[in-house]
Amino acid sequence: MLPRYSAAMASITPEPDGRSNDEPRWLDAAEKEAWTGLASLILLLPGRLEAPLQREAGLTLFEYLTLSHVSEAPDRRLRMSELAFLAGGSLSRLSNVVKRFEQRGWMERSPDPDDGRYTIASLTDAGYDVVVAAAPIHVRAVREAALDRLSATDQQALARIAAKLGVRPVDLA
Repeated sequence: MLPRYSAAMASITPEPDGRSNDEPRWLDAAEKEAWTGLASLILLLPGRLEAPLQREAGLTLFEYLTLSHVSEAPDRRLRMSELAFLAGGSLSRLSNVVKRFEQRGWMERSPDPDDGRYTIASLTDAGYDVVVAAAPIHVRAVREAALDRLSATDQQALARIAAKLGVRPVDLA
């Protein structure tokens, strides 16, 4: 059983006397505040971005990101594996979403002509219309929930932190 975090644990540090490093390095107060902020950002922000999309466009955040990434790709076509990565979901989850989009006439799937082991997801004109209509809703939510609350310096710091943690799509490819 893990011990509850307490102020006393914040001052525990590994001993430099050569004893095992198996002991956890407990967070000090500043580290705990930073971690709690990051965890809250990770856990709460997606809901704030999804709620307006659900309410106004009938899309989940994952569905919007799926449509958006394909809309920005050359010829509105992406490999399913790359799209799953960019949208932040499993290939199985993406396949279910794309199947629903195919039924609505928003996307099509076809074998990759360069490598038949892969499947290409393509956005139809109807799907493009859906993402174009949803984009203002999403960008408004992004601004209200995050960007408009941050100064330009804060935004640059956030981008630097994301780069440092290696959590941008370009870092994970």
